[in-house]
Amino acid sequence: MMPFIIDIADLHKTYHLGRVRVPALRGVSLTVEPGEFLAIVGPSGSGKSTLFHIIGGLTPPTSGHVRIDGLDLAEMSDAGRTRMRQRTVGFVFQKFNLLPTLTAAENIGIARDIAGNNDFDRLQFDNIISLLGIGDRLHHKPFALSGGEQQRVAIARALANHPKILLADEPTGNLDTANSQAVLDVLKDLNGRLGQTTLMITHNPDAADFCAHRIVHMKDGKIV
Repeated sequence: MMPFIIDIADLHKTYHLGRVRVPALRGVSLTVEPGEFLAIVGPSGSGKSTLFHIIGGLTPPTSGHVRIDGLDLAEMSDAGRTRMRQRTVGFVFQKFNLLPTLTAAENIGIARDIAGNNDFDRLQFDNIISLLGIGDRLHHKPFALSGGEQQRVAIARALANHPKILLADEPTGNLDTANSQAVLDVLKDLNGRLGQTTLMITHNPDAADFCAHRIVHMKDGKIV
């Protein structure tokens, strides 16, 4: 049996707003197998994004344990967590976060430049570009792309360093119905073709049903 690629035990996260303690996660435990597509569904404020930020090494937990691809985040240095974000985890956000002065190709390439990744599989990446359907849009800047095209460029950027895990935080939240379905099609296809472990946050239960092998529901900082 393969080890879990994500292994979370009794995770707590509390934010402090002045003297007020705001619990965001209250004892979350979760395991994810390599290649699994997991959807996390819940209302705003349920702790979904906080969980993602901890899995991606963007913020530390207050307590609990997180192992990503066999590595305990608590035992990693800041530099180690940065390397993990660059190589092991790719992020796709609701807001596309593309740099407006760069072309699509340059927005994608900047992820490789930041990671210092000059030794990537060009053939596999060209296949991803083809699957995303943006091969003829790479020399356009974001203002010349539709919302769906911008999100697909953002997905390509997230996959530029061939991460083992893709974290998609409301990836269709800013898209209309047709573009939302196109992005969901792409995420499902990439997961199937590449064995890409994918975690997706969504408010939309239909999107979760369409893509995911398994659905986890969160409420008030807990898995319910």
